[in-house]
Amino acid sequence: KTEALAVHGLMSDADVIQRVFDHIDNNTTDLADRVWREPVTSYLSDKNFADELEVFRRLPTVFCPSAALPKTGSYVARSAAGVPIVAVRGDDGRVRAFYNACRHRGMMVAEGMGKVGAFVCRYHAWAYGLDGRLKNVPGDQGFPDLNRDAHNLISVRADERGGLVFVTQKEPLSEGAMAAVPDLLSPDQELFDFVQMHDPANWKLVVESAMEGYHIKALHPKSFYPYGFDNLNVVETYGPNSRLVFPFRRVEKLRDIAPEDRRPDGMLTYVYHLFPNARVSMLSNHHQLIIIEPEAPDRVRWDFFRLTPPARDGKPADKAGIAKDADFVKETGLVEDREAACSIQAGLATAANTHFTFGRYEKSAVHFHEHLDANLAQLRQGAYEDSRSES
Repeated sequence: KTEALAVHGLMSDADVIQRVFDHIDNNTTDLADRVWREPVTSYLSDKNFADELEVFRRLPTVFCPSAALPKTGSYVARSAAGVPIVAVRGDDGRVRAFYNACRHRGMMVAEGMGKVGAFVCRYHAWAYGLDGRLKNVPGDQGFPDLNRDAHNLISVRADERGGLVFVTQKEPLSEGAMAAVPDLLSPDQELFDFVQMHDPANWKLVVESAMEGYHIKALHPKSFYPYGFDNLNVVETYGPNSRLVFPFRRVEKLRDIAPEDRRPDGMLTYVYHLFPNARVSMLSNHHQLIIIEPEAPDRVRWDFFRLTPPARDGKPADKAGIAKDADFVKETGLVEDREAACSIQAGLATAANTHFTFGRYEKSAVHFHEHLDANLAQLRQGAYEDSRSES
């Protein structure tokens, strides 16, 4: 694991723990190199929102954990950047993704998650194999000239990296998060819960809510703060992604242990932000993948996958500990983050701010906005070039 992280320039656990101790001793935290001012219009504009969705469709974005597709025929159907997509593990073990639309009259061929031998449309029972090929047309004499090869499900690029499935809907602007993703989830981890939640907030407000520890004491005084620190984080950036470390106060127990023997389990929370809209949190007794799906400038959907932790020293997972840990995060700190995002969205109507200011304590958020801005500029420049060539 340490070698895999080093490839991406990320510190080892021992180095992270030592950095935490240095911050505790000096009352410091990792800082950004600059302050970022984000125009409030970017949270309100329909045109900006449409451009952001187009960026999403032109980048590899996280679709689901590999653990959601454990066997042949396992599938996940959800919308990504407003587009219905289904991902499935084929007979050859490979994950494929398709636009979730029957080639007859367009109804979705799958919903939610499950396991199938074939996708059968509920409208007229046209059936497709796990490779997307049209297998059966009931009453095919009614379609005497049908070219079956021209009516397979439309494929979408799918890649598996680091225990995650990425989908890319259009010609990509870049490899985005996928080019710099370490191995985050292991094959022995199991998906034990999936929920979707909706909030009246811009997607960026939700993404930003977990990108700094500057708010811990103020927003989470009775949930996270009693166990952690206020404004004390290790923040590393790699590609368009970032990794934040939120230490627990009990990390002090490691002071008297030799650095090479220090382990982060239960002492630190690692949060990996995968550009643009996903994060993997490695918590004390479970891991979670959260995908923030934009639905409108003022509406967002959370797709929330919760997984068992990796096996530790050959011991089975502590199911009671997993449930307690997961419920605490979901029902306390996450509720407070959601309330904050919705409150900010409501406040946008006041026109009190022309910009939101992200200071040097908010390094991960600054990094996120730098890369989102660069991708939007690249997209718009490409659109300009296309329109100029057409004229």
